[in-house]
Amino acid sequence: MKIVFATHNPNKLKEVAALLPNIQLLSLTDIGCTEDIPETADTLEGNAIIKANYVTQKYGYSCFADDTGLLVTALNGAPGVYSARYADEHGNAEKNMDLLLKNLADKTDRTAHFKTVICLNINQQQHLFDGICYGEMLEQKQGLQGFGYDPIFKPKGFDVSFAEMSLDTKGKISHRGLAVQKLIEFLQKI
Repeated sequence: MKIVFATHNPNKLKEVAALLPNIQLLSLTDIGCTEDIPETADTLEGNAIIKANYVTQKYGYSCFADDTGLLVTALNGAPGVYSARYADEHGNAEKNMDLLLKNLADKTDRTAHFKTVICLNINQQQHLFDGICYGEMLEQKQGLQGFGYDPIFKPKGFDVSFAEMSLDTKGKISHRGLAVQKLIEFLQKI
């Protein structure tokens, strides 16, 4: 089975491809989509739907798209849907982490969770899957693996950040891994 994953992010593609060994996963680059698909919704679900619909309607492929947010309790759920552009520059992980750590400097409650929503367009139908990973924000960056906020997020029940985990371990417990697992279970039934 061939499905487009609506991303230009090679780290995300690698992480998800490792969880979908029996599916030929194509990126936006693979199908010749060079534009950045606008994420104009005010929810994670809305952004995932926008991206999946864009690819299906413009390129005709079965497609899934995700949107992920980091929701920090002490910041009233921020950065949330704006996680990738928290510091005003889309995808600049270092600036996003630095701003988040600055905004948490005087906070004692460091609980947070990641949420991923996946929208799948296949066989003229749309399906949504989600995954949530609870944990806490660290006071400084730890580890060199992963991407995004991984160096400053420690999942509940672990003593290391996402950036200190193997791809396999992270894939089993992360928000994206849990959402992808639901996607896999669905795809195995069709």
